[in-house]
Amino acid sequence: MLRRRRLLAGVTSPAAAELRRAFRSEAALEAIHAHSHPSKDAADSEGPTHLALYHYPTFAGAYAALAAHLFHRRLRRRLLLLPFSSVEPFRVGDFEDGGFQKCYLLDFIGPKNFALELSRFIPRICNLLDQEDEERVFNVLKYIEDADLRQWQLPNSKEFQTALSDERAKLNCITNPLSLARDRLEAAGRLIDRPFKVQLGRGLYGECLAIRADGNSKLSHEIGLELSQRSAAAGLRPIGAVVFMQRGLLKVCLRTTDNTIDTAEIAKAYGGGGKPNSSSFALRLEEFNAWTSVNS
Repeated sequence: MLRRRRLLAGVTSPAAAELRRAFRSEAALEAIHAHSHPSKDAADSEGPTHLALYHYPTFAGAYAALAAHLFHRRLRRRLLLLPFSSVEPFRVGDFEDGGFQKCYLLDFIGPKNFALELSRFIPRICNLLDQEDEERVFNVLKYIEDADLRQWQLPNSKEFQTALSDERAKLNCITNPLSLARDRLEAAGRLIDRPFKVQLGRGLYGECLAIRADGNSKLSHEIGLELSQRSAAAGLRPIGAVVFMQRGLLKVCLRTTDNTIDTAEIAKAYGGGGKPNSSSFALRLEEFNAWTSVNS
């Protein structure tokens, strides 16, 4: 018969000691302080510090953290990795004076408004799927799940799986290396070279650079961020507007790399929404033409 090993009085169990070192502990807060105030030699040789918070305890979060660690080590970039648990979660204020340039949220997006509050003082917040991506792939994931669980409850589910199986060969990284990434960059480059000015809200929200991306809506995020920087360099508002036709209306996607700009304010005025650095809304062609009359 197995017996539980008796702990000696006054001796802390390894598990309890580990819990005190993890999550929002003094050690974790000291690590944040140390990375945010590096020695001059470290800061000069490796650049600014990036932050990665991974979901604990999940395998997806742990493996994502490992990938982030290996990536930054190979490029000799400074990275602080910390576990994020709902048991004792970090507070937004813990990172406010850290001087982090980028934050990765691995396998989670945090409590309500957590990512939004971080974005007020960390220029870039990255997660695996943002809201627009999630909406775009939701139906595809449901169909894949329907087949994996052998439920076959969705309309034309078997036909969908047959068509999808024909695409699997394209996922071979040996026979089809980086073709998708190359095509995206080439297409984005062609579009970015043809920007034009728009008066946001007929000038109420200032001017910025825009492009038409009909047939290339999947590139809207990358193009918008690059366009935001070019717009700022041209003396306009640091916003990039990517416009394409969708269901008979123009969809306008706004992106900015400036964390003092709130693009959602513009989007909400036209019935849309989003985050300060990433938002979208629908617009009638006649209204958009009024925005571009500055070019005529």
